[in-house]
Amino acid sequence: MIPAKFDYVRPSTVEEAVSALQQGGDDAKILAGGQSLLPVLRLRLAAPSVVIDLGGIAELRQISEDGDRIAIGAMAPHHDVMRDDLVKQHVTLLSQATATVADPQVRHRGTLGGALAHADPAGDLGAVALALDAEFVIAGSSGTRTVPATEFFVDYFTTAIGEGEILTQVRFPKYTGWSTHYEKFNRTAQAWSMVAVAAALRVEGGSVAEARIGLTNMGTTPIRATGVEQALVGQPATADSVRAAAEHATEGTAAPSDADAAADYREHLAKVLTGRAVLAAAG
Repeated sequence: MIPAKFDYVRPSTVEEAVSALQQGGDDAKILAGGQSLLPVLRLRLAAPSVVIDLGGIAELRQISEDGDRIAIGAMAPHHDVMRDDLVKQHVTLLSQATATVADPQVRHRGTLGGALAHADPAGDLGAVALALDAEFVIAGSSGTRTVPATEFFVDYFTTAIGEGEILTQVRFPKYTGWSTHYEKFNRTAQAWSMVAVAAALRVEGGSVAEARIGLTNMGTTPIRATGVEQALVGQPATADSVRAAAEHATEGTAAPSDADAAADYREHLAKVLTGRAVLAAAG
């Protein structure tokens, strides 16, 4: 199908983008990579008066080291994120999860910020951002504000980004030397996650000193598996202790039932995949 007519704006600065968004009002839409927006436009499920393309803002594609954090521009393509040396060294879990997103074509066009702002609970990167305590930098007419990952994901396809605001940067603390793994289960290659688990561990002397576990598609938002984390800390990184901790994976979840899987099947997957992810991270 052909989208309904709309005006097209391609600003070169964040300030210009915010101004265009405010002028467009409720009918304006932001175009990042377009992997989610363009199909919606073609099906006429959305008919914005103006589409604001952020692709012309060079600063939003930058990846840099900022003290104890790695700052990633919201328009950084998945391909750049997964191959960046700073990300691979200090935020390895993000690099691993990004490599599982869709296919090479989507990874070249899709963006980190676009995927996180879209907030699909089946998306792979929300659980990573939540598990690693990422910060989201949001720009609006009154300036910028920073929102922690625990407050960013509000509900299904809903985030803390307000009207007239734009996500400009995602900042990840450094997890240099941590052991990480992203375990994903999907029906076919390149498909959305039926369930996935993001695991990051700091192991000392054969025991788990710290653990961070995020769950994908186990509720209307990404979920932090705190029960698993608490059960892991202080325990030896062995198969028996990890599997026992993984039994806590469904605590605080609300697994959906849909055409791909029933809720109880997702709960089973969450426990199994958590065990696999933690064991793989622990080596």
